[in-house]
Amino acid sequence: MNVITAFISYLCYRIMLRFSKLIARTLSVRISLMIVFSMAILLMASLAVMLYHSRKAVKEEATQKASQTLEGATQRIDNVLLSVEQATGNVFFNMLPHLNDPEMLFTYSRKLVESNHYIAGCAIAFKPDYFKDRKYFMAYVHRGDSAGKAYADSELVTDEFFGHRRYTEQDWYKKPMTSSMAGWLNPNTSEEAQLEPIITFCLPISAKGGEPVGVLGVDISLSLLSRIVEEAKPSANSHCTLLDKEGAFIVHPNNNRLLGKNALTLSDASAQEAAQAMISGKTGYKPFRLNGKDYYVFYKPFKRTAIPGRLIEDLGWSVGMIYPEDDIFGDYKKLTYYVIAIALFGLLLMYLLCRYIIHQQLLPLVMLTEKAQLIAKGNYNVHIPESQQVDEIGRLQDNFRQMQHSLANHIGELEALKTKLQEHGEKLQAAYKQARKADRMKTAFLHNMTNQMIAPAEAIYKDVHELSDGESPDMISLTNDIVIKGNAIANLLDNLIIVSDEDFVKGGGS
Repeated sequence: MNVITAFISYLCYRIMLRFSKLIARTLSVRISLMIVFSMAILLMASLAVMLYHSRKAVKEEATQKASQTLEGATQRIDNVLLSVEQATGNVFFNMLPHLNDPEMLFTYSRKLVESNHYIAGCAIAFKPDYFKDRKYFMAYVHRGDSAGKAYADSELVTDEFFGHRRYTEQDWYKKPMTSSMAGWLNPNTSEEAQLEPIITFCLPISAKGGEPVGVLGVDISLSLLSRIVEEAKPSANSHCTLLDKEGAFIVHPNNNRLLGKNALTLSDASAQEAAQAMISGKTGYKPFRLNGKDYYVFYKPFKRTAIPGRLIEDLGWSVGMIYPEDDIFGDYKKLTYYVIAIALFGLLLMYLLCRYIIHQQLLPLVMLTEKAQLIAKGNYNVHIPESQQVDEIGRLQDNFRQMQHSLANHIGELEALKTKLQEHGEKLQAAYKQARKADRMKTAFLHNMTNQMIAPAEAIYKDVHELSDGESPDMISLTNDIVIKGNAIANLLDNLIIVSDEDFVKGGGS
């Protein structure tokens, strides 16, 4: 595996190296990349703005759907509660004249369960020793096994006990007896031994003096309530949930969550934070992560509808819509991937088109580059065609063509001038040789002449001295004049000898 990874890395390195060299030496590639890069910046900025507003619109739409769904779910749940409250109130007032008839209490308990298919069970319990012949009394009717039947058609079972503890120790009985107030009990305070999670509506039964003597308790199955609300969901994977003020589940599609589970004890900290925000009594939404998946919960307080004669108590419940992030942003993410893929494909196609068009436009420059290389090597007569383009490149080609013609003409003129200069040089060199030859001949002549004139000059000098020995004045004057002029001639001969000797030496003695 390491060898394959190393090979792939090396291959990518070689490709990038070749591509960088291609970019460095190819003008059309650089221009195309600059165009594509500029377009990519503009395109990505546009896509970022579009996707941002699209995501915002999707979130707003999801919030609106969740709000509408929460409102519908709240209304459904409240309708169930109101139906149970009204049915309980009707039976309660009909039962008051028969509080001393135990058999009638069983009848009213059964009648209440039969009259309302939301009710899972009804218990009418009195304080100890209320009936003289029995210490404890409870008329309890509940729905039995509903396997294979509709919930409302399940068999009704009559019992005189409820759970594994005496009813006087259970919260549904103790709280109304203590507070003398009707109300709903949260599921985490209901009987722990129940196989099916329930919530209970408790109505205290008061004697003539106003002191509670018993309790009428009506149970609603939380799983049934969850099934009723389950249809209220904006997407296939979303679901509605209802929490009490302690974080216990009242409504949830998973029945296991209804059996004493609490949202504040979920495994993920973000889910616990979302549950805490949900039971805070505020309206809003919060992202969270559970079991490796991302969700959004849109929540609001559970508000009951105000109806004349209805006791409106603050239950402290919160209703929430659990929305998987994929259900909200799934199509948005797909669209994002499609848009990015199309954008990348478009940029690649734009690069190829720009590369082709720019390459075609730069072909004259490529041709001129090749011609310039030939000219640089000395081939000044290369053929440069006349351009068919009228843009800058066309004008450049035409100007380069004219420059090449001018350069060829100048080179031709220089070659002709060079030839002429060579010819003149050869002639001058020949003339120079002739002049040197004549100069040497002159020097030799002078040398020979001066050498030959020395002996006669000396002889004349001696004869003059001999004549000067005469005593005739005329003779002495004549000899003196001859001596002076002879010395002048001798000096001239000496100078000629010196010059001829020097030229003779310079001329090589020839």
